[in-house]
Amino acid sequence: MAYNEELADRVRIALSKKKTLFDQRKMMGGLCILVDGKMCVGIIKDSLMARIDPEIYTEALAKKGCTEMDFTGRPMKGFVYIHPEGITTESELGYWLQLCLDFNPRAKASKKKSRPRLKI
Repeated sequence: MAYNEELADRVRIALSKKKTLFDQRKMMGGLCILVDGKMCVGIIKDSLMARIDPEIYTEALAKKGCTEMDFTGRPMKGFVYIHPEGITTESELGYWLQLCLDFNPRAKASKKKSRPRLKI
């Protein structure tokens, strides 16, 4: 199990209840959920990965179960992990999902990798 399927289902249900259209992709050893083509939230093992407004990053780290996202070996500002103790209730999960959805319109989409052109 690369990621917690039960948590993934909870996220899908919560987003559907909010009438949020989303795509999902397996990536980074987990599941990534994209809203408007941009990474919004993900599931890595048993934790939620949240992309939030960098302006509230420090405040978010004070919440129960929230830690820096250090997937690359160094913290990424604007990305946090919420471990299971911080998302036990639907209300707690909803809080984090709403932060992600609030920031999503201002988030920058990752650059598409261009394929090398063949010279003929």
